[in-house]
Amino acid sequence: MSDIRFDGQVAIVTGAGGGLGRCHALELARRGAKVVVNDLGASMDGSGGSSEAANNVVKEIEALGGEAIANGSSVTDDAGVKKMIDDAMNKWGRIDILIANAGILRDKSFGKMTMEDIELVVDVHLMGSFKPIKQVWDIMKEQNYGRIVVTTSSTGLYGNFGQANYGAAKLGLVGLMNTLKIEGAKNNIKINAVCPVAATRMTEGLMSPEVLEQLKPEYVTPGVMNLVKQDAPTGMVLSAGAGAFSMAEIVETNGAYVGQGDELTAEAVEAAWDKITDKSVQTHFNMGGEHGQNIFARLAEGKPA
Repeated sequence: MSDIRFDGQVAIVTGAGGGLGRCHALELARRGAKVVVNDLGASMDGSGGSSEAANNVVKEIEALGGEAIANGSSVTDDAGVKKMIDDAMNKWGRIDILIANAGILRDKSFGKMTMEDIELVVDVHLMGSFKPIKQVWDIMKEQNYGRIVVTTSSTGLYGNFGQANYGAAKLGLVGLMNTLKIEGAKNNIKINAVCPVAATRMTEGLMSPEVLEQLKPEYVTPGVMNLVKQDAPTGMVLSAGAGAFSMAEIVETNGAYVGQGDELTAEAVEAAWDKITDKSVQTHFNMGGEHGQNIFARLAEGKPA
C-alpha cells in the first residue's frame, strides 16, 4: 500500500474546531494538506459563537509543521461562506477538498419541536453544506479536480426518535450527493458521504462513558481520508465508528409489472404486493446510469428490471 498524501492540496473543513472536524483537519495536515479550519464556535444548539476553537486547531496544525488558517464564518451565512472560500483562494490559489462537517442539534419529539428548531437544524446541516459546495463548485470544475465529503447520519438513513429535523436534513445530503456525483463526473469532482458514530458534543449525553471510549472521533477519520484521496470512490455512503466501516446503499426490489389502462387498479397492485415487496432480489440502482433510466421502461414491458 502506498501512503495517502495530500501534498500541495488545499482543504476546507467546516465545524473543525472540535470533534470529528478537528480530527479530519489534523489528519489532512499530517498528510500534507494546507487547511482552512472553519468553526463558528457556537454552542450545541447553534447559539453564540467564538473563534477560539478554530484558532486552537490552527495552532495544533502549526505545531505539527503544517499550514492552516482559521475561519469563523457561519456556514449558513452567504457572505461568511464567500469569505471562507476567498480566504483560501487568496492564501493558496486553489481548493481541492471540502469536508462539510458543521452541525448542531435541537432534539425534541416531533409534537414538541418548534418551526425554529426545524428551520435552524435544516439550515445548518443541509444549507450549510449546499452553500460551501456551491461556492467551490466552479473552482473545482476549472481545476478539473475536487473531492467533497458531506456528513450524513444513521438518523437520516434509518430514523431516530426525537430527531425529525436532523434526520430530514441528513438524508437530504444523500440526495445532494447522488446528483452531484453525476454532474461532477466529467470534471473529476468526486463526492461522498460519511455516516459517523462518534463521541462528540452531539453524542456525549446519549451514551455511557464506556461506550464513548470506543467511539473516539479519530476512529472515523481514516475512512474519510479514503473518501477524499485522489483515487476516491464517488457517490458512496461510508458508515464509520469504533474502527469499523461499512457501505450503506439505497436498494430497490425487482418489482412487478401490474398493467396499464383498465387493468391497473388498486386491487391489482394489492394482488401483486408480495412480488412488489419481495426482498429476495434487490438492486442498488444508479439513476444516472443506463440501468436506472431504463428500469421502469423494462417493467412496463413486463420484463425483469
